[in-house]
Amino acid sequence: MNVRYFLLSLSIALFMAIGTANADGRIDVNTATITQLESVSGIGPKTAAAIVDYRDTHGLFSTLEGLKNVKGIGDKKLEAIKRDVEVNHISE
Repeated sequence: MNVRYFLLSLSIALFMAIGTANADGRIDVNTATITQLESVSGIGPKTAAAIVDYRDTHGLFSTLEGLKNVKGIGDKKLEAIKRDVEVNHISE
């Protein structure tokens, strides 16, 4: 892989991940893409996809506790990620 292409791709990915972070650095689970969710420590590709799929099927999250309805997120995972995510934009 061309090093310049790799660095450009990495820069774009980082820019996109930072784009949905608010002033305190939290990612909004109601607007984040899979890639942006994957930037949160503790959220891998499967969990990120499950969050987006759940949101697309059931609508926006009204609380962080609602993430526990997503396959792969229980009390421990929610506790691990809750300081890095938030719920905004709850009106559709």
